[in-house]
Amino acid sequence: MNEREQLNELRVPSKDNPLRMLMSACLTGITCGYDGSANGEYPSALKFLNYDTVKITRFCPEEFSFGSPREMCDIHGGAGIDVLNGKAKVLTASGKDWTDGMIQASEKMLEIAKNENIEIAVLMDISAACGSQVIYQGNRFDDNKTYQIGAGVCAAQLIRNGIKVISQRDFASLEIIYAKIDYQHVIDPTKIDHHETEWYKNYFKV
Repeated sequence: MNEREQLNELRVPSKDNPLRMLMSACLTGITCGYDGSANGEYPSALKFLNYDTVKITRFCPEEFSFGSPREMCDIHGGAGIDVLNGKAKVLTASGKDWTDGMIQASEKMLEIAKNENIEIAVLMDISAACGSQVIYQGNRFDDNKTYQIGAGVCAAQLIRNGIKVISQRDFASLEIIYAKIDYQHVIDPTKIDHHETEWYKNYFKV
């Protein structure tokens, strides 16, 4: 079953039994970003706040472990799953090792997801914690910064435990969810997910 087939398998929620969604707190407008902002506005995610057929649980794993504002951090030596397996590290731009704190944050995010019976997670892409499609490979402030396909530590923790994760820029997938929570929503067939963009295909040569 591919990703969109999984999303199509989501139940049709109601006001009495809303879809249980976990979201990166910054995507809901909470100012928990590394610089004390909400990392900008993402209409594709904020749209969910308008529905009473979805119950949103907000969580920022990086703020949980490191506070806000804080340093920026990235994964070195692999992706999120490699951090969980002890094969990669999370380092700040100044070189502090935040690996243990990020793993603890991922465990807290998973605990929340289980306690809330989360059915779908919509997380901030590129983040070393919440990225699901693309993350940086090493320090994003390097002159020759590079990207890699993969998930951040906390997204990887959810995925490893069977929770479906998409990003705020997986627009085709989001269309399926909008249609689940709003029977009047007509899916826009022109929307695509991030891995289908020309940038992604060209950068990763896929």
